[in-house]
Amino acid sequence: MLKALVPVDGSPDSLRVVDHVIELVRGREPMEIVLLNVQEPTEAWEVRRFLKPEELAAMQLSKGGDALAPARARLDAAGIPCTPRVEIGPVAETIARIARELGCNKIVMGTHGHGAIENLLLGSVATEVIRLTDVPVTLVK
Repeated sequence: MLKALVPVDGSPDSLRVVDHVIELVRGREPMEIVLLNVQEPTEAWEVRRFLKPEELAAMQLSKGGDALAPARARLDAAGIPCTPRVEIGPVAETIARIARELGCNKIVMGTHGHGAIENLLLGSVATEVIRLTDVPVTLVK
């Protein structure tokens, strides 16, 4: 069975990716799905000044869980199991690393994310993931 890494950020674009994965599974392409949300490390001194590292990590993990919730709900409604995962780190590098660590056969992701910077071109994260990984990447517009 294929294992697909599906990075999501809670945006409408990432939910379209989940809908695409649901269509693939319903179309007889069975796969194990790992939903991933990556939270970028917070470097702002204003935040780090008032929060302990473990408090900051807990906030980011909670935010990541919130971003995964709509995607998990869609997969649950379709009767498709998934493994949710939240990581903290540079987004593209973390996606490529997790795909490698988990032995994923493919990455299915959107072309644009939540941030304005990601929306300038194809999507800086999508472009960087393609550059960093050896597994096939399916981009869903």
